[in-house]
Amino acid sequence: MLNSSSFNEFLLLAFAATRELQLLHFSLFLGIYLAALLGNGLIITAVACDHHLHTPMYFFLLNLSILDLGSISTTVPKAMANSLWDTRAISYSGCAAQLFLVIFSLGAECSLLTVMAYDRYVAICRPLHYGTLMDSRACVKMAAAAWGSSFVNALLHTGNTFSIPLCQGNVVKQFLCEIPQILRLSCSESYLREAGLLVVSLCLGFGCFVFIVVSYVQIFTVVLRIPSEQGRHKAFSMCLPHLAVVSLLISTGMFAYLKPPSFSSPAVDLVVAVLYSVVPPAVNPLIYSMRNKELKEALKRLIQWVQDQQQ
Repeated sequence: MLNSSSFNEFLLLAFAATRELQLLHFSLFLGIYLAALLGNGLIITAVACDHHLHTPMYFFLLNLSILDLGSISTTVPKAMANSLWDTRAISYSGCAAQLFLVIFSLGAECSLLTVMAYDRYVAICRPLHYGTLMDSRACVKMAAAAWGSSFVNALLHTGNTFSIPLCQGNVVKQFLCEIPQILRLSCSESYLREAGLLVVSLCLGFGCFVFIVVSYVQIFTVVLRIPSEQGRHKAFSMCLPHLAVVSLLISTGMFAYLKPPSFSSPAVDLVVAVLYSVVPPAVNPLIYSMRNKELKEALKRLIQWVQDQQQ
């Protein structure tokens, strides 16, 4: 039996065997990555520079965009490099760092989406108390709690996973370092400790999902009582995209980490991993900005300011 540290590197899943398909994969991921960089970068710049957006909702959106930039930068550039250079290798330390950052990103995004749901609940269901419940100090504390708890959670998972003795080789059947795939390389009972911790973390994630759903049920109950059709439309346009992002992230994440081995196949695992690690960071800017009038106006002011500076 060998300890995981005896490996110098792991071998990731190759997307394709032919050079043409490898270059196609590189091009697709490059387009997704550039779109994510542009979209999240614009949101970060607009929220940071426009004082009209210095509100709790956009403060949490700023945090989410920063997290999305880090999240997609953890996995996609390495996958692109492997396709471009026709290699599958990732160093032992690189795999550990990637796994840590993936778990951290998933946990922090789930926590931030939960806080954003609470923010929408207070804004719509308890508007008179909004200034008290969501003041700047409370927002900073909630954001710090989301980042801090996710850091500790990721540290525990990474430490547990890479302390497990491995005897099934070093081939990770995924395009990124993922806990379930590394646990399959173990042939000792010590993996049960990490599996138990994983179940606890996913139960907490499911608890966040339940909290979000309950919050939105109460929000929709209040929204349906609004006499103005425009008011109902505005409320739904803010809440429904958020709910869609949460549903995609939680459902694919739980499926990836809790599915039984009988449901596992390279194609299914690959699609699910892309859905929870690549798609949300790329589509979040589109979802949150496409129907957000204030953010659109802030981006227009930003573009106008840049044009004025160039003249």
